[in-house]
Amino acid sequence: MNKTAIFAFKGNSICFVHVLLNALDLHDRGGVVKIVLEGEAIKLIVDLCKPEHPLQPLYDKVKKLGLIDAVCRACAVKMGALEVIEAEGLKIVDDMAGHAGMAPYIEKGYAIVTL
Repeated sequence: MNKTAIFAFKGNSICFVHVLLNALDLHDRGGVVKIVLEGEAIKLIVDLCKPEHPLQPLYDKVKKLGLIDAVCRACAVKMGALEVIEAEGLKIVDDMAGHAGMAPYIEKGYAIVTL
């Protein structure tokens, strides 16, 4: 089975929509998909969880499917988004010097994609 971990770094909603769309597409095709939020991408969650945001329905679908696997603790703190991430119920990780490491996904056979 196809296993993909998408590491989202960019805090640009035009880029992030592709993270969401690709995750859904891979999932719909029977793949195992994990989204990991790092860097500036974490800041997007602050807006995406608001009902008025145009990408909110897409974000909500991905979230409900459990495709968002991890959020970097260090970046959530740096971006001032830790409270929102916690309120959203997203898993916060810090296994690589406070950040979300790629090694655990590679060790489990995931292909890594960065956007």
